Amino acid sequence: MRVVDLMTTDVITVLPETAIKDAARLMFRNRVSGLPVCDGAGIVVGIITEADFLRLEVAREEADIPTPVETVGQVMNPNVVTIGSDQRIGDAARTMVVHDVNRLPVVDDGGRVLGIISRLDVVAVFTRPDDIIEDEIREDVLRRVLFIDPDDITVSVANGVVRFQGQIGTRNESSLLEELARRLDGVIRVDNQLGWRFDDSSA
Repeated sequence: MRVVDLMTTDVITVLPETAIKDAARLMFRNRVSGLPVCDGAGIVVGIITEADFLRLEVAREEADIPTPVETVGQVMNPNVVTIGSDQRIGDAARTMVVHDVNRLPVVDDGGRVLGIISRLDVVAVFTRPDDIIEDEIREDVLRRVLFIDPDDITVSVANGVVRFQGQIGTRNESSLLEELARRLDGVIRVDNQLGWRFDDSSA
C-alpha cells in the first residue's frame, strides 16, 4: 500500500500572509491539528501546527512586551518534511518517527501539495480486514507472483496473523512466500507450517 492510497486529498492550506487568527479558525472549525502553508503556486513552503500556537501563547505570557505576530509566515515552520504519493506507507511511518511529526504534506516532483497523510492514517493500515489480507495473499502473491494455485495450500488469517499449512514445491518457495506475506500491510506475523517436496536451499 502506498501513500496515495491513504492520503487525504481535500487539503486545507493557508498562505504565509494569511492572518494568524484566520488560520486558527480554520484549524478549529475543521478539527485539524496542522495546515500546510503554500505559496501562490501551491508549492509547500512550511507548516503551521497546534504546537506553533502553544509556543506563541507561552511566548506572549512570558514576554514583558510581546512581539506582535499577525501572519502565518511569522509562526510557521519553514523546514517542512514532505513525502511523495508513490512512496510506501512504511516510508511515511518511518519519516514521521525519525522527524517526530504527526503529519506529512504529500507533494509532487515540483513541491506542489497533493494531499496530506497523518499518523492516524498509518494506524488505519493495522485495521485491514483479515479476509482482504487473505485474498491478497491468494490472488496476488500465490497466483500472480509465485504462479501457485491458491488451492494447493491452506491459507488462513486471524487478527493479522497469517498461517500457511500444507506442502509447497520447494523450500525457497516457502521462504519467499513467507517473506512476501510478512511485507503486506496489516500483517502482524506469519506462521509458516509448510512442508516442501524439494529442498533447493543449497542449489
